[in-house]
Amino acid sequence: MALADKISPAPREVRYAGLLTALPGLGLIVIALVLAFTGTSRDLLAEVSYYVVLGAGVLACAAGLLLGKTWARSPSLVVALILIGVGWYAAGPSDQAGYGVPIMIAGVVVIVLLFRRDSRAWALGQRPDETEEEAARRGGMSGRAAERERGERD
Repeated sequence: MALADKISPAPREVRYAGLLTALPGLGLIVIALVLAFTGTSRDLLAEVSYYVVLGAGVLACAAGLLLGKTWARSPSLVVALILIGVGWYAAGPSDQAGYGVPIMIAGVVVIVLLFRRDSRAWALGQRPDETEEEAARRGGMSGRAAERERGERD
């Protein structure tokens, strides 16, 4: 068993999506640092704080995916959708296709990775012998945790 599989119960696709989700978070932190050292705005502290908080939130989502936490899936999908919008704006109205197209591709790749069969099964807490519908009816991961607790009490 690989070290990554021991650290994170998430499938490989989810971990790759976590790595891609970390890139915009790191980008936001870099923007904050550049602003902090070169900015001249009256509200410089507010601007830097804004980018730091936003970047930290995106990095938290990325870390959640890398560590196999199912709570990180939805916010990471939102980040990916925002990336597609930012990339579209950069490629289209801003006429910066060199920046916009890779940004859009990164967003689409994260969405595809998080909606693949293994990723959905992980998010639902699906057992190997059940369908997605059965896992959803059981309550997914929370249903699995409840079953485990009932087993420990009995």
